[in-house]
Amino acid sequence: MSAPRDVSQRDLRMRSKEIMDAVEAGDSFTVTRDGRGIGQLVPLRPRRTFVSRAEFVRGSVPAPLIDAEKFRSDQDRAYDGTLSDPYA
Repeated sequence: MSAPRDVSQRDLRMRSKEIMDAVEAGDSFTVTRDGRGIGQLVPLRPRRTFVSRAEFVRGSVPAPLIDAEKFRSDQDRAYDGTLSDPYA
C-alpha cells in the first residue's frame, strides 16, 4: 500500500464516488480540512473465515513447545473457577 494522498473535505464531497472507488482498489487518503489532516480513508483488510489444517500447522511451527500440565496448573492458579450469577 502506498503513502496516503491528501484529499480535502470539499474534494471528498465533490468526488466521493471516484475516491471511494480508489479506496476499494487499495488506495489510502488523508482527509484534510483547512489544510490539516482530520481523518483517514483506508481499505479494509479482507476477512478470512477459514484457515486450513495445513496452514495452521505451518503457522504453528515457530511456536514454542509448552508443558500442557504446567500450563493448566498455571491457569487453575490464576483463574477462580467458581461461577456466580451477577444478577443474583
